[in-house]
Amino acid sequence: MAERKTYDALALLSGGLDSILAMRTVMDQGLSVLGLHFVTPFFGKPHLIPFWRDHYGIKAVEVDIRQKYVDMLLDGPSQGFGKWLNPCIDCKIVMLGHARGLLNEYGAKFLISGEVIGQRPMSQREDALNLITKRAQVRDLLLRPLCAGNLPPTPMEESGLVDRTRLHDWHGRGRKPQYALAERYGFTEIPTPAGGCCLTESQGAARFVKLLTYRDRPTPNDFSLVRAGRQVWAGSHWLAFGRTAADNEQLAACAEPDDYVFKLTDLPGPLAVGRPVAGDWEPEAVLDAAALVSSYSGKARKRFESTGEPVRVDVRRRERVETVSVIPARETVLGWTEPAPELVREWKKKEVQA
Repeated sequence: MAERKTYDALALLSGGLDSILAMRTVMDQGLSVLGLHFVTPFFGKPHLIPFWRDHYGIKAVEVDIRQKYVDMLLDGPSQGFGKWLNPCIDCKIVMLGHARGLLNEYGAKFLISGEVIGQRPMSQREDALNLITKRAQVRDLLLRPLCAGNLPPTPMEESGLVDRTRLHDWHGRGRKPQYALAERYGFTEIPTPAGGCCLTESQGAARFVKLLTYRDRPTPNDFSLVRAGRQVWAGSHWLAFGRTAADNEQLAACAEPDDYVFKLTDLPGPLAVGRPVAGDWEPEAVLDAAALVSSYSGKARKRFESTGEPVRVDVRRRERVETVSVIPARETVLGWTEPAPELVREWKKKEVQA
């Protein structure tokens, strides 16, 4: 087996401009840096790794922390949630702690992250940055190249491994220094500020809280399914269905043997996945879901309107396929609804009281 390449440093690489600039700043000093792109059910775009290599000249690998991240979320983040369901401080602690464990594997001497003091209200205050380094046990291992001039020197700077005078002293929410440096590097495509975490969004958080009301310990795949396509519930009946071809592919990848997978038999339309969270579905619930799914096929609606005949939907479960006939309907007996953001506030109040 080929020996693994070693690097001077490992960097947390979100794919946002700050993390890319942090890597390039250290690479400018002749040090080799490998980006760690963490993937959870809530964020991660590993398919962009080749793009980042070609456009920004950085190397990266995908790092799967799905289960570790879900466990942190379900056990309750030590520093609490933000406005919605975002555990921003504990998120960074988990990633840095995991990165610390990879140092020996890559022969690396220190870690890099792209934070800028004062850029984000929850996780990039100076006190929060100090807390993160302490909890992740990386106080003497972490370099923040973009705001290092506003922080005490690290052992890497004091030893001469990293030239402190070539690091930055950025602070606050302004983006002018980032854009100027990106222009100097000749970047023709500027990535948006990192984010993309659906836990910071009201609708995304509502989807997750709805799941948490019916499952105490959802799996990473449960959370991945929650993110896919359109989400509707009728009591404990959970149904996700695609709005685009990409949604359909994502749903198909999430489907498990016990799921009910709906697809129109002979017409184009969405793929849908019904996941039992409180026992098998009653036959009436399967028919109700099939009627709803078929209503999102324009050709299915037109066929019914022109012929008055039901349309057929294949329902696959445990390698068995049953074909049912239904009338396309948005208003059904079970009354499927999307999770509402109000659920998040109610759930968080109960968690605090508990």
